[in-house]
Amino acid sequence: MMSSSPSSLSSIVLLSLLVFATLTIGSESQGNFYDNFDITFGGNERAKILNKGQQLTLSLDKNSGSGFRSKKEYLFGRIDMQMKLVPGNSAGTVTTFYLSSEGPNHDEIDFEFLGNVSGQPYTVHTNVFSQGKGNREQQFHLWFDPTKAFHTYSIVWNRQRIIFLVDNIPIRVFHNMESFGVPFPTNQPMRIYSSLWNADDWATQGGLVKTDWSQAPFTASYRNFKANACIWSGTQSSCASTTTDSLQDGAWQEQNLDAASRNRIRWVQSKFMVYNYCTDLKRFPRIPPECKRSRFL
Repeated sequence: MMSSSPSSLSSIVLLSLLVFATLTIGSESQGNFYDNFDITFGGNERAKILNKGQQLTLSLDKNSGSGFRSKKEYLFGRIDMQMKLVPGNSAGTVTTFYLSSEGPNHDEIDFEFLGNVSGQPYTVHTNVFSQGKGNREQQFHLWFDPTKAFHTYSIVWNRQRIIFLVDNIPIRVFHNMESFGVPFPTNQPMRIYSSLWNADDWATQGGLVKTDWSQAPFTASYRNFKANACIWSGTQSSCASTTTDSLQDGAWQEQNLDAASRNRIRWVQSKFMVYNYCTDLKRFPRIPPECKRSRFL
């Protein structure tokens, strides 16, 4: 039997450690905004961290919006954020909560909340980018007023699928179908981003309703951030558990839809879905391959 060289053994050990790190349960406890995020634009005037780091607000006025991003990068995980959206006449505004890598061939998993005139529902816009390619939009209305109280918006991202959840109710699933030639985010670490900005050229009724600046400043609030995720450290991901309930924290790694979840997603998609790229034959005369193979994309 041929012996291995020290360099070969080192490579094998390193590869084993990387695989183990990716598959080991990972958790980060409920987050303090000071510790976990940086303000990216808008400055202290428009992005404010409150209550000793337990709450954050973003605001938009005619001069600027605001935003923040996570200090850490993640490669797979479950990300939860409680949000209370801009109340009243929010037409023209967009509040976002998403994951994104960097570069022209970036990956991205989007929640975008498109404002509307008073009394009309918000539109929840979801999308998945992989290797720079998006165009996988689905849009929903919500079954509650997202401006009256905080609600939890979650992204589960594992090797098998991406699940979008609202108050732990799944609204969308995007499965890994790389075996059918469909790109899926698997190897680019992503940061958490959020922003509040003016998009009245498209956000509300296709840009027909413009932002009413007499209502400014527009404000959205955030709290109870939590990431059970693998943290990227430049060359590898580290998933060492920091809580005692490791089985619960690691559930996201294999999370799928059980019978109850399938019933919930059917209810959401039948009652509240307002756009599905899979059925838009004007944009996609040839049905995207993933749409043919999964009912809950």
